[in-house]
Formats: sequence, structure tokens, C-alpha cells
Amino acid sequence: MIEPFVDAAWVRANPGVILADARCYLDGRSTREAYAAGHLPGAVYVDLDGYLASPASPAEGRHPLPTPEAFAAGLSAAGIGDGATVVAYDDAGGVMAARLVWLLRALGESAALLDGPLGPLDDTATVVPAPATFTPRPWPADRLASIDEACAGTVSVIDARPADRFRGENETVDPRAGHIPGAVSVPCRENVVDGALLPRPALRARFEKAGLRPGEDFIAYCGSGVTACHDLLTAENAGFAGGRLYPGSWSQYAATDRPAATGD
Repeated sequence: MIEPFVDAAWVRANPGVILADARCYLDGRSTREAYAAGHLPGAVYVDLDGYLASPASPAEGRHPLPTPEAFAAGLSAAGIGDGATVVAYDDAGGVMAARLVWLLRALGESAALLDGPLGPLDDTATVVPAPATFTPRPWPADRLASIDEACAGTVSVIDARPADRFRGENETVDPRAGHIPGAVSVPCRENVVDGALLPRPALRARFEKAGLRPGEDFIAYCGSGVTACHDLLTAENAGFAGGRLYPGSWSQYAATDRPAATGD
């Protein structure tokens, strides 16, 4: 399996790679329209809401994991089949496209995020995906955490949302403000500066400060289980492999009567 992050030079040196545009917007903008208006040359379109998540519900959160069948059908339609090597990008430093990459890697597929400034998204050519078949397979239980596990206090838990949302100061998306008691704030957007991933020593220091140790289990969550994938991939890149995703994340937790913490 390839490293969780690769740069444009690596992509150019590996012409068989499938480049995937996996943008996602929380403000209602259409990702399909954004893709049509301009994307990286040759990139296929991957719909997060359509392929990478099931319909939202208070019980499951805003972006529950897709069924294996829906995920496989969406990827097949995008020209991504079994054994393909995928490099995904978005226009938000990779924090949205990380969902696609993490899901693929969780299934043992070869996938990475594109690291570094994107350059202009100015290719408007229609990309017709090559025929492909992605086989449905169950999500591996050892890569996921339940709501009970996320608040049990037995392993380190990191929150990938912006720090103000973690503190409960600026919640405009989910039912309640705050965070899971005992969680530590590791905002995923701070893993990246000017479109490029921080150097490994700086990333390692971030995760060590949050209590992570190499070889030890930890759980990551965010608002809806999307951007937490960026913390998981970045932690792996920095030497902290084996983290688990809490898919329901704060959008599920906040819809319960479980206690919420605020502040740092």
C-alpha cells in the first residue's frame, strides 16, 4: 500500500493512478457543479454525499458510513475498481477528500491524499470513467469505534473540528455545542499550511501533545466522521497507525442526552 500522502511529482511518475475530485461543501454548494466548472486534468468526480455516506439521521449522524453496496456502486461508476491506486484531492487542504482515502485504505486498497498546492482547477473537459468493478465488502470492525467506545475513557480520543467548535463557542451545524468529555482538540485543518502537509516532526509533536503514542489505540471524531479521516491519515503519516474512526461523531453524540464538555 502506498503512503497516505503523495505529491504531484509522484502522481506524474505513476501514470496509472486514478485522480479523484472528492470535494464537499457544508454550505449547500453543488460539488458536481464545482467539478464541471473546473478540476485537475483527468480527475474523475466522486460524490461524498452519494457514494461515501448514507442519508443523515439523528440516530446515525450527518454522514453515516455508506453501505458497502452503495460505496462499491459509486466507485465503480467513477471508474475505480478493485486494486486501483487512487489519489484524491479537494479544495480544502484534503480534509474532505480524506474520507474517500481513509475508506479505501480501511478496505486494504491503495489510496492517498494529494499533498501540496493544487494549482488551478481549470480543466472543464468531461472525463468518462473507464469501466470498473469495485466489489462490496464489509467495513472492518477493527477500524471503527462506537459511541460507547468513544466516551468510555479507556483510549485517547481526538476531535478534528476547529478549536472554537471543540470549545463550544461556535456551533452552527449540530444540535449542541461542546465536545465528548475527555477528548483532546487536534484541528485537522491545522495539519496543513498553504496546501501542504506539515513536516513529520511537527505532526508528530501535535499528536504526542494530544496523548497519542505509537502502537497504541486511539479514536478520532469530528462533526460527522468526514474530516476526522484527515487526522487519522495524518497520524498514520506521523507514525501513529491503528487509529479508529467514530463515524457518527459529534452530529450523532450531540443528538443524545450524554454529557457535553466545553472549553479547552
